[in-house]
Amino acid sequence: MSDLDVGRAVDWGFAATVGGWLARPAPPMTDYTRGQVIDELYRCARAAEPLVRETTGLGADGPVPEARVIDRPQWIAAAAESMRVMTGGTDRPSGFLSGHLAGAQTGAVLAFVSSGILGQYDPFCVDPTGGAGQLLLVFPNVVAVERQLRVTPADFRLWVCLHEVTHRVQFSVNPWLAGYMSDTLAVLTGDSGPDVTQMVSRLAEYLRGGQGDSGPSGIMGLVRAVQSEPQRTALDQLLTLGTLLEGHADHVMDAVGPAAVPSVATIRERFEARRGRSQPPLQRLLRALLGLDAKLSQYTRGKAFVDAVVGRVGMDRFNAVWTGPQTLPLPAEIEEPQRWIDRVL
Repeated sequence: MSDLDVGRAVDWGFAATVGGWLARPAPPMTDYTRGQVIDELYRCARAAEPLVRETTGLGADGPVPEARVIDRPQWIAAAAESMRVMTGGTDRPSGFLSGHLAGAQTGAVLAFVSSGILGQYDPFCVDPTGGAGQLLLVFPNVVAVERQLRVTPADFRLWVCLHEVTHRVQFSVNPWLAGYMSDTLAVLTGDSGPDVTQMVSRLAEYLRGGQGDSGPSGIMGLVRAVQSEPQRTALDQLLTLGTLLEGHADHVMDAVGPAAVPSVATIRERFEARRGRSQPPLQRLLRALLGLDAKLSQYTRGKAFVDAVVGRVGMDRFNAVWTGPQTLPLPAEIEEPQRWIDRVL
């Protein structure tokens, strides 16, 4: 099935509607608190931009785009629209009943994810002014996490914005990144895979090898077992790019330092403890199936890579990583930063 077929198989509007129905309610807050956190997130997004530009050396000039501060159903609607664009979907799915069924399933997944997203830069979203890319900040989730961690709200909100604004700077200064992601996704979802017989054969071979464990790595192994070689390469490229982008953003969050975020050390310590906290079995399974645990690993491994390279050669030379696809780290180089330095610099 091609990416176009995938896009047309889902009723994306219905997905957004179902997701909105199923989204968990926001944490309780007064109208005053609601207005205050929305206003402050807008201010923090604007304040984060010059700090990110100065720390990274990227995008020194140019206007600061406005963020969108939204709730969970609004994030679900934006995510559904972005997925429709990425997969070449239309407003009319290929089948009414099948489109609604696929839409309901997609909406349920988006509803589950929506309560854990603090913010997101979506390079495929069209902003209200018609420009490409949009920074989304989900204010109920920010409030929920800052209450759970018992951290200073103003510091935490700026800290979150530093991460998400870094993603905006990454894509706005390096427009080739969005095209690279689109091309790689096209390979991953394209109609270039093996037939059913080959898939079953690969899956059987994988399971005979004793690798069919139930953890996240086992699930990723099952995915890879039924992919063609080009699709496996594309998956590795996307995972490596995600690791770089998330690690770079985490590096910037901390590199800005206590001058801008006085309680940054406390926030980082409590946030990392929250990431590693045990979860109920069903939630662990869902997180593994949706790839969320792999994403958490990206933060840790990616930040270690960026910290190591910047520590050895400085941020200016590290920025060679943004030259083009050929200077992105290879999967093995994420674990051994010196290999990337030796190859690229």
